Amino acid sequence: MSAAGPVPGPVLVVGAGLLGTSIGLALRRRDVDVAVSDVRPENVRIATALGAANVSADCGPAVVVVAVPPDHLGAVIAEHLHRGSPVVTDVGSVKSAPLAAAAALVGDDALRRYVGGHPLAGSERSGPFAASAALFDGRPWALTPHERSDPDAVAAVAALVRACGATPVTLDPVEHDEAVARTSHLPHLLAALVSGRIAEAPPSHLALTGQGLRDVTRIAAGDPALWQQIVTANAPAVAALLREVRVDLDRLLEAVQAADRGPIGGLLDRGVAGTARLPGKHGGPTRADTALYVAVPDHPGELARLLADTGESGVNVEDLHIDHDPDRPVGLVELTVAEDRVEHLQASLEGRGWTTHR
Repeated sequence: MSAAGPVPGPVLVVGAGLLGTSIGLALRRRDVDVAVSDVRPENVRIATALGAANVSADCGPAVVVVAVPPDHLGAVIAEHLHRGSPVVTDVGSVKSAPLAAAAALVGDDALRRYVGGHPLAGSERSGPFAASAALFDGRPWALTPHERSDPDAVAAVAALVRACGATPVTLDPVEHDEAVARTSHLPHLLAALVSGRIAEAPPSHLALTGQGLRDVTRIAAGDPALWQQIVTANAPAVAALLREVRVDLDRLLEAVQAADRGPIGGLLDRGVAGTARLPGKHGGPTRADTALYVAVPDHPGELARLLADTGESGVNVEDLHIDHDPDRPVGLVELTVAEDRVEHLQASLEGRGWTTHR
């Protein structure tokens, strides 16, 4: 067992989708006994074949992880509390609603064995084939014990989180829901609104697509059925933020119609201030970074050569994006590096024959 601490086992993961299968793979990496169940037998077969489980679902679990869609969380949590499972947690992205639903179905004594959880990791892809043992490595994982949660249950779930490679972050369920409404649910809805405008755009407009549009709309590709459940489960917090955005949007519309630069500039300044507050690399403070753009021929091996040459320069890359235009025979790679290292990297790459600009 790793330094993450002992995880009570076996663990039963209910729901063999992306998150459930990834949890199984991560725990098996630590030699924890894992069983998986799913309403789709095919998902169980795939997850087991991938190595996410090594014992049967009737193993008598010490910990149950509920990884089902939001609409079913409360009922499935209550079901396993009724069965007498010593510890039950879940991975839902909303915490108040499933807690209330489970509380309505079980007594206070049983509810003591439930501790909510939410890993801040995922993908636009879904299903067990998208799973990875490394999905949670270095990622925050919210723990949301309620006022009656047993401390031993909280400790068991925290040990499971660490065994998966994640970092537990403790929040009250209501505070958690307000936080994810701001950092996840609202951005997804706004991305969907922007993408909806693209769905109606003439093809000639799309020829001007750049990386900025791809950045803004990427998350809108998430499963609509799942996101309907998430948004409605967290309706109060999401609605409050949407009302705030509506006020800003009305002010922006008035300013644009009047060609009044003052309010427009104020909104843009607030946007810059907001991005400056985002946590930096590894969760630390933000730092001054600069983008260096490199033209990369669009054929095999060139990106690997660029990364090797960047490594030879001794400059650490903070982030990387690739932009392609239909009529351009090269990709434009954006390397984000520390501001005080960009000149050195540019000189080093140009000395190796790369075409760059800032």
